[in-house]
Amino acid sequence: MYNRLLERPLKGNQSFFLFGPRGTGKTSWSREKIPQALYIDLLETESFVDLLAHPERLEQMIPPGFKDWIIIDEVQKIPQLLNEVHRLIEGKNYKFILTGSSARSLKKKGVNLLAGRALSFKMFPLTAIELREDFNLKNSLQFGHLPFVYSRNNEQAIRDYLEAYTQTYLREEVMQEGLTRNVAAFSRFLEVASFSQGEVMNMSEIARETSINRKVIEDYFQILEDLLLAQRIPVFTKRAKRKLISHAKFYFFDVGVFQAIRPRGPYDLKEESEGASFETLAYQEIQAINSYFNYQYKIHFWRTVDKVEVDFVLYGPKGIIAIEVKRAETIDTKDLRGLRLFGEDYPEAKRLFLYGGKKKEYIENIQVIPLSEALQTLPELLNTF
Repeated sequence: MYNRLLERPLKGNQSFFLFGPRGTGKTSWSREKIPQALYIDLLETESFVDLLAHPERLEQMIPPGFKDWIIIDEVQKIPQLLNEVHRLIEGKNYKFILTGSSARSLKKKGVNLLAGRALSFKMFPLTAIELREDFNLKNSLQFGHLPFVYSRNNEQAIRDYLEAYTQTYLREEVMQEGLTRNVAAFSRFLEVASFSQGEVMNMSEIARETSINRKVIEDYFQILEDLLLAQRIPVFTKRAKRKLISHAKFYFFDVGVFQAIRPRGPYDLKEESEGASFETLAYQEIQAINSYFNYQYKIHFWRTVDKVEVDFVLYGPKGIIAIEVKRAETIDTKDLRGLRLFGEDYPEAKRLFLYGGKKKEYIENIQVIPLSEALQTLPELLNTF
């Protein structure tokens, strides 16, 4: 198992939620870090059925006087269990780790009951820093960073796993939780949505391409976010000096999952998916480092109405960082235009240009760094203090 950067949750004794898409390593992390913990798996049929019918039996599963961590895996399967967790935290001073791969049902049925009683953390796919010598940019852009990918040397097995990944969500999450009545339409939507990767979202266009009502498309995007499969990032508008667009950008959470969903065929340009993969890898790593090191940046992008853009703008207590990501191996001065204009409007911003080349340099106070190097030094790059 790789040594994960997630350390903050166990530095105290307060119960916490650990959210993250399936396959990111939440269970492995919990069992590796706390082998002596009491473990309750809600994916195990007997435990699930018993606690679903009688949530109060949770207390009977805990040995009297137990002082260590109690892990409840996939807690979103039984949201009403949170009432018992709340009672046991308050009355018995037990401490819980509550893992979940979907926030949807918890949002609806009681996560607020633990407000102030449990912290919230997130597990991401592996990072370049965690992979260490196993990090390979070419492989990362093709297969992503889910831990399973690095447990197999067989390329076909990896492809099969990634192909099955979205189907697992469709079958187990979308169908079982009744999130949509039309799984075929949702599957069609996923493919079309993959062409929005790293792009400004156009709900009306996606509705036309899929022949699905726009309101349903909006619901489908919300389902992806609730299942932690994707995120939308907003436009940075603080003290705007130029006219900006208003729509968000969209990203699936992992490069490998995006590549598995993206259709392949003679009319699907390889360059388009490769460019999106480059940007996606940067985004998922920025998200992870920002969360694990508690930098507290809010992640945005910046785009004017005349299409001048900066891929990512990080804004928070540590300042402002503008990041542009390009797959190209050489630097074209026009690629720096967005960072130049952003620097004019926000001269205090740190500006980074991450690209596919090998040369590190400074151009007009813009730090140019090869992406593979940047990902392995990201904590230092984002820590502006």
